[in-house]
Amino acid sequence: MGKFIDEFKKFAVKGNMIDLAIGIIIGAAFNKIVTVLVEKIIMPPLGFITAGIDLRDLQWVLSPPVKEGDNVIDTGVVIGYGALIEALMDFGIVALTLFFVVRVINTLKEKAEDEGNIEIPTPKDIQLLSEIRDEMRKMNTVEE
Repeated sequence: MGKFIDEFKKFAVKGNMIDLAIGIIIGAAFNKIVTVLVEKIIMPPLGFITAGIDLRDLQWVLSPPVKEGDNVIDTGVVIGYGALIEALMDFGIVALTLFFVVRVINTLKEKAEDEGNIEIPTPKDIQLLSEIRDEMRKMNTVEE
């Protein structure tokens, strides 16, 4: 049992695991922001433009519900495509945001890996690989 606990400690304390946990927490908070953005800021003007129709309530009724007084006997068959539209808007905003974040990270990474860029120091592993490449080029030109 002690070996299992030691392995779990090594796994849980790894940098990647902590980064993943932080990413999940930030993602959950960001999801709340996007949900409020869509529900409270984007959808009301769309509802106003569409003569007061709440997109969330859009649906196809294949078989209407059957009621007797206040009791629902049969719920019927209803396809709520309005909720899908809202979910697609949520997804679109999250995907667009992640695209911009990844784009910025890739731009910074390219600048850091550029040997000629004096402003940003090149990481040691990239610097070492560049030196190995240069030495191999020298070796190839000497042999020719």
